[in-house]
Amino acid sequence: MVWGGRRHLALAAPLRAEARAWPSPIDAAYPDILARRGRPTCILATGDPFHYGIGAEIARLVPPEEFRAYPQPSAFSLACARLGWSLPDCACLTLHGRALPLILPHLQPGARLLVLSWDGSTPGRVAALLTERGFGRSRLTVLEAMGGPRERVRSAPAAGFDLPEIDPLNTLAVAVEADPGARVLALSPGLPDALFANDGQLTKSEIRAVTLAALAPHRGALLWDVGGGAGSVAIEWMLRHPAMRAVAVEARTERAARIRRNATSLGVPGLDVVEGAAPDALLVLPPPDAVFIGGGVSDPGVIAAACAALRPGGRCVANAVTLEGEAALLAAFRARGGALRRLAVSRADPVGGMHGWRAAMPVTQWIWTCP
Repeated sequence: MVWGGRRHLALAAPLRAEARAWPSPIDAAYPDILARRGRPTCILATGDPFHYGIGAEIARLVPPEEFRAYPQPSAFSLACARLGWSLPDCACLTLHGRALPLILPHLQPGARLLVLSWDGSTPGRVAALLTERGFGRSRLTVLEAMGGPRERVRSAPAAGFDLPEIDPLNTLAVAVEADPGARVLALSPGLPDALFANDGQLTKSEIRAVTLAALAPHRGALLWDVGGGAGSVAIEWMLRHPAMRAVAVEARTERAARIRRNATSLGVPGLDVVEGAAPDALLVLPPPDAVFIGGGVSDPGVIAAACAALRPGGRCVANAVTLEGEAALLAAFRARGGALRRLAVSRADPVGGMHGWRAAMPVTQWIWTCP
């Protein structure tokens, strides 16, 4: 039996075997494939099946001792060979079946991106997004049907991108150039407050940077952002690494909707937003590696639920600006230990024709590590 895309099966025809085209969704085929363990079964793939390919999916189901893989040059390697780019210097991404905003964190001046397209419309949609974000001078190269008789390579700037009749089988190469005032997402924590739509319920930039440091993100970790507000902490957590995961818990419907919009706008559309009030909303969530409590901290039940759910070695960081919230953190500090600190920020504001310091409300922060 041979499995593959319809295009792959057509290229391999005629076959002296039963041919099966991938269903949609593709994982519907996995039970039938697993049922053939021990019998000759072939899966056709393009290029390197372990670089955004079916190989990695099969390897999650079958140990490597049960299969043999024969990788060929990937679309990324072929693109670099055509353009003279160094593959280690490129960010290799896929928008095949994925949300377009995932490209946003990679829009750094001077970056080179290689992107697997979903179809012929992807290059134009990426060009429009780049232009909207202030990267209109970026050079887009569309590499179509590489390695076959229909291969074609064409380039155009993002602003005014007008390449016609793009083959659905294409890879997009982007040489990123930022216009003055481009919306670049800094690689450090503490993004400007103006990037987050909010109703005033927002962990401010300076406090957010310190909070993220206290949460100590590590690759693949799951964060609960309790009392999400604008979702700024969860969003910046996910921006630290593509493998980061987060759940924002927010009781108010309008704020939950705003968190989703902020997450999409800032390139992390995968942020999970749960609409509900803590601590009850926490009971159905997967165990976290870290918890940030920015809202509802005055309720001791929220702190207790968060600490009980943490994995060993995980961190709980809670911020309070009210006396009631501070009292709850003091109680938690006495009962569980950890670290307690107060953060104060002042900003220069106009005073008549001059300037003076205007202090923001101090933030009490409690940090606790689960034993």
